[in-house]
Amino acid sequence: MIAVNTTAGTASEITRFCIITDTSRHVKMAIVDWRVTPQIAINDPNLMVGMPPALTAATGMDALTHAIEAYVSTNANPLTDAAALMSITMITQYLPKAVANGVYMKARDKMAYGQYLAGIAFNNASLGYVHAMAHQLGGMYNLPHGVCNAILLPHVEGFNLIGNANRFRDIAKAMGEITENKLLQVSLHRISDF
Repeated sequence: MIAVNTTAGTASEITRFCIITDTSRHVKMAIVDWRVTPQIAINDPNLMVGMPPALTAATGMDALTHAIEAYVSTNANPLTDAAALMSITMITQYLPKAVANGVYMKARDKMAYGQYLAGIAFNNASLGYVHAMAHQLGGMYNLPHGVCNAILLPHVEGFNLIGNANRFRDIAKAMGEITENKLLQVSLHRISDF
């Protein structure tokens, strides 16, 4: 199977996850199986140039959520950590630029790589409560998945903060916060602001 990514967000071109929406029942269902992982993934940022800003923002927030949830996952490991942190850095730096100027190819290219790295991370470390709730919220109210993630992310991670403060310190640094004072709260504020 060959998959071509067109959104810089879902990482479905490299993961074992498929989501099916039953619009009549307002339910999203997941298929999770290594056999649905494409054998060849194509990430061409030229295919993403036509995306409107709102779609760029929503899919980018899906990718950022993938990276953050993979990094704080109990299944995280050194390989998923490296991919997640690089993804967080790239998305934080380039998502606002891609939203502001959809034809800025460097931003589109970095977002394609950033979401791909997030996919590598969550495909192996898995996701968390943000995605568990976002699928239900999106299915019930027909909302874009990335928007649901963006709404839920600061609240869920605020709760998760007590479980491993050092992980959130790393996230804050990956998002460009260099101050050591109140770094954990800065992490949550930075996620919220983003």
